Amino acid sequence: QVQLVESGGELVQPGGSLRLSCAASGGIFSIYTMGWYRQAPGKQRELVAVITSGGSTNYADSVKGRFTISRDNAKNTVYLQMNGLKPEDTAVYYCNAEYKGLSDYWGQGTQVTVSS
Repeated sequence: QVQLVESGGELVQPGGSLRLSCAASGGIFSIYTMGWYRQAPGKQRELVAVITSGGSTNYADSVKGRFTISRDNAKNTVYLQMNGLKPEDTAVYYCNAEYKGLSDYWGQGTQVTVSS
């Protein structure tokens, strides 16, 4: 069983930056594809970015060029660096760990609010 704990969400002004962290425990972190998802009020949860065990990354079109996902296997942590934040980035951000469709874990989420 993998436990995921997100942190780093807060209120930030448009154009600002935040770095989200997701600390994992209880599993072999390095084998998992790690992802960040977000859910805004009244909307479905959507993929933001993923990083595979080999380090390949993929991003939603809406965040390409602004967000960067990375992982530190020695620290069992995945990060989401968010730059150029926009009000439409406001959402609860969730961390996900997935292994070949056989297991799927979620964190509790961290709130990101972009507002002046």
